[in-house]
Amino acid sequence: MSRYLRIAFFAIIVRPILLIVLGMNVRGREHLPKTGPAIIVANHNSHLDTLTLLALFPLRDLPRLRPVAAADYFLSNKLLAWFALNIIGILPLERGGVKKNPLADLEAALDRGEILILFPEGSRGEPEQRADFKRGVAFLARARPQTPVHPVFIHGLGKALPKGSAILVPFNCDVIAGAPFQWQGKAPEFMEALETQMTMLAGQGQFQPWD
Repeated sequence: MSRYLRIAFFAIIVRPILLIVLGMNVRGREHLPKTGPAIIVANHNSHLDTLTLLALFPLRDLPRLRPVAAADYFLSNKLLAWFALNIIGILPLERGGVKKNPLADLEAALDRGEILILFPEGSRGEPEQRADFKRGVAFLARARPQTPVHPVFIHGLGKALPKGSAILVPFNCDVIAGAPFQWQGKAPEFMEALETQMTMLAGQGQFQPWD
């Protein structure tokens, strides 16, 4: 039942909002993964980021798309937990070093051929401003070095629905997907490659690169 509810939610609600209300512009769609395992890495300014990335894929692919989200936030109450797990399809991540290997569930998802969606900044930042990427994505890439990493730059959603707001503001938004790359051999080199890719994608959209 939850699978059909999820498909209906994206087909009837999410996609019309993105296409009609926000006028979503997508570039580099050919770089998005067609199959898993794969890791999508994006900047994060709005709750719409996750919905937008999920909506870029055919509805039939929703079951294998797994946004990685903080368990302490999205499982904080029963209603939110049900929606996050059954409609959004999140893969909860325990923060704070509770598990010996906090990435174990993510690695298992990749082994199942799923596509993970990661926001290495952690929490949402200020509208159209980004924070430094955390190295957890590098450790995941190191654990599964053959898994392609797909960088995606999102612009505009931080103004359409910024952190702390419940009102959607019509604002033209852009999603730019870049060519995938893989583990670079060391975490610093991997993070540098990721930062370079994201800066290049921002430049393609003629957006102001971050400091």
